[in-house]
Amino acid sequence: MSSPLLLGVLAGLAVAMPVGPVGVLLLRTGLVEGVRVAVAAACGIATVDLAYAVVAVGVGAPVSRVLGEHASLVRGIGAAVLVVVGAVGLVASVRAARRPPETGPSAGSSPLVAYARFVGLTAINPMTALTFTTVAVGLALGVSGAASAVAFVVGAGAASLVWQVLLAVGSGVFGGRLPLRARLVVSVVGAGAVVLAGVALLV
Repeated sequence: MSSPLLLGVLAGLAVAMPVGPVGVLLLRTGLVEGVRVAVAAACGIATVDLAYAVVAVGVGAPVSRVLGEHASLVRGIGAAVLVVVGAVGLVASVRAARRPPETGPSAGSSPLVAYARFVGLTAINPMTALTFTTVAVGLALGVSGAASAVAFVVGAGAASLVWQVLLAVGSGVFGGRLPLRARLVVSVVGAGAVVLAGVALLV
């Protein structure tokens, strides 16, 4: 358990595995927009988790303290963004459902746009920040030295990336086998879940 690489893997999984609003959006992206776009979104999530790991081994304790002091603000901003993102998804899903069946769903995001969008969403996600301020920073306290720090960061980034890509590929492959109407229902349900998660954080 004292291996920096193993500690990093544990930190990466601790941040990545809980399926919160961003995880729901990733699954929705795979089901609705396909594997290629979902994998790009997964890479965006893992990029932020990697950055969190760098912060954790660098200045984890002070940043954790600052985030703790402003937890309400962080939660409020993240919740508001989740509500907006979910609402936009709902509107897009409703518009797609009103198209003639032969038209099919819209093309959706490009991989680059999906990557950038999920970088932003993950960075402001209050659940990610909460896990960072507790588990990841706590594990990073046992890391000392440049080589150990690099091993911790690599472990955290790799663990997050593998987990997110598994979700992306699994949902993308499954979504490709769903009929159009089923994909639209999944899109509405996923966007609605994100809106509800944002509202729950606000109240």
